Amino acid sequence: PIVAEMKAGMLTINHEDGEEEKYFVAGGFSLTHEGSATDIVCPEAVKLDDIDGAAVTKNFEAAKAKAASAEAGSIEAAEAMIEVETNRSMGNALGMAMA
Repeated sequence: PIVAEMKAGMLTINHEDGEEEKYFVAGGFSLTHEGSATDIVCPEAVKLDDIDGAAVTKNFEAAKAKAASAEAGSIEAAEAMIEVETNRSMGNALGMAMA
């Protein structure tokens, strides 16, 4: 088996009948077995269709402002950067340009 750490981003599940499901995951692990069957372990997965792009943009901008006003090297700055990167990854999964 192959174990890999997953970063925040889009996860696509391809079913044997050709159906495809797309999710945003905040991270996790994958375990690929012989024959390419793969198990995914992640703390949270949200269908892309259920994500509100406007809310992602609003949260991204709020997180950027929070990061800019936080003291460098502080816990608040680190938490704000996690929010920035998570919202950036979510926007990218939706095909949005996040700057």
